[in-house]
Amino acid sequence: MLIETWAAFVLASSFMLLIPGPTILTVVAYAGQRGTNSIIPLVCAVCLGDATLIAASMIGLGGILAVSSTAFNIIKLAGGAYLIYLGFKMLKSSISKSESSELEGANQGASHSRKGYFRNTYLVTALNPKGIVFFGAFLPQFINVNQPMAPQLSILIISFILLAALNTFCYAFLATKISTRASKAFASNRIELAGGLALLGAGAYTLSVET
Repeated sequence: MLIETWAAFVLASSFMLLIPGPTILTVVAYAGQRGTNSIIPLVCAVCLGDATLIAASMIGLGGILAVSSTAFNIIKLAGGAYLIYLGFKMLKSSISKSESSELEGANQGASHSRKGYFRNTYLVTALNPKGIVFFGAFLPQFINVNQPMAPQLSILIISFILLAALNTFCYAFLATKISTRASKAFASNRIELAGGLALLGAGAYTLSVET
């Protein structure tokens, strides 16, 4: 692969990753709520989710979703419904918590909920039909058909996942820094409220997209 082709891929992927979507909204909500200990699990969840999307595209699911509105809508409904579920869950938690009990609840529940926010972030990332279609259409643009495909795909996939990891880390780290500027209890409650509303909006948007 020519270095110019790889550089163009990195630049295009970086711009695409910088645009906050449902995954980044989920990451910011959890990182701001749970603190720095959540950053590595969140980064791993996003990388695994992106790897799942890429694998689905490579086995042909992206092409199926691009031509089959039924298949696309099934995955779209699953992803949108899950985002809305998470949004309502965060809103309910924010409303039900009192400021006096938030700090205690956050400290006691952080370790127990690590698997939960890892799973939720992974599913939000993986249940994205647009992502599957995108990878199926995006990656081939940087492939030289006159050269072996496997090495080229490996370079592109590894590069994208590393960029996604860096992007996720930066957003999560920024969210934790913002949350520490206010009192922990106040920040946790407000971030849950904002995160819940954002995820509801992301879920509604996901349900509205078309093939």
